[in-house]
Amino acid sequence: MKAVASCLVISVLGMVTACQQKPKPEEAQAFMMSDTMMNRIRLDTAGYVPVRSELTLVGKVTADENKVIKVFPLVGGVVEEVDVELGDYVRKGQQLAVIRSGEVADFERQMIQAQSDLLVAQKNLSVAEDLFESKLNSQREVVTAKKELEAAHAELNRIKEIFRIYGLGKTSTYIVRAPIDGFVIEKNVNREMQLRSDNADNLFTVGQISEVWVLANVNESDIGRVKAGMTAQVQTLSYPDQQFNGRVDKIFSVLNPETKAMTIRIRLRNEGMKLKPEMHATVLLHFDEGQKMTTVPSNAVIFDNSKYYVMVFRSRSEIETREVQVHKFLRDVAYVSAGIKPGEAVISKNQLLVYDALND
Repeated sequence: MKAVASCLVISVLGMVTACQQKPKPEEAQAFMMSDTMMNRIRLDTAGYVPVRSELTLVGKVTADENKVIKVFPLVGGVVEEVDVELGDYVRKGQQLAVIRSGEVADFERQMIQAQSDLLVAQKNLSVAEDLFESKLNSQREVVTAKKELEAAHAELNRIKEIFRIYGLGKTSTYIVRAPIDGFVIEKNVNREMQLRSDNADNLFTVGQISEVWVLANVNESDIGRVKAGMTAQVQTLSYPDQQFNGRVDKIFSVLNPETKAMTIRIRLRNEGMKLKPEMHATVLLHFDEGQKMTTVPSNAVIFDNSKYYVMVFRSRSEIETREVQVHKFLRDVAYVSAGIKPGEAVISKNQLLVYDALND
């Protein structure tokens, strides 16, 4: 019996010892962002700004019509020289072309005739006044001689004005000159071309393009959004990585009957003369929707399981996965209608790594 009792006591002691030696379960460790991870993320603060929108339009670059002059031939004849090509930059008064013209030769003849008639009229008046003083003619002859002198003066002044307007010299050639500084944006003449005196076509068009217009079409459904003074960003196929900034300068309140579109004009500086007339352009118009909303960088928003989330950062050990309601994305900004307040910090770089670490 003593042996049995001893065995029972040993068994009980062994069970107690075994219970005391059983390892305790480990406590779950809280998430803590390491220094390496802190260096890899970027934090941004949620803002509260007016909601902006964009309207994309298609248009083309044109020269400022107030700084464009068409050059017409003032006489007929044969084109002897053409000194410029399309796209050349010219100075005011620079020779563009030379026309040999019979009309110019006739103007020279008229000039010589007018000068001769003036000398004759002056001589006749002098003789009439001498005869009147000698009582050999009447006052009427003197008055008639004075009127003939005035007419001769008027004719000579008329011919001189023609020479001044046409820029004529003492030859039978007519020189076409640039009326302003600018670029030759149109050329409709070649050597040996024959020009009629009643020709209604311009030879050249010279325009200044240091400031240009962009004419863009606005669909009927978007007309109510467009207002004068709106900021505009212009991009072209020639310079896809460069953005030209301007403003809506004029709204043409007439719709094209075929396209049902309204034309607007954007004025902008042409730095480096990169924008050329007739270039195709894409126009982005910016306008406010009339309300304010919380904003975060677009990169900060995570889309998962048909929902949007942001990682709200309070400290290394306190990071929250927050579901948000996104009103819309606009370039690098996301407008959030619910889920986050202005002033809260969000992770906007490598936030997916933190999201996976917290939610897997």
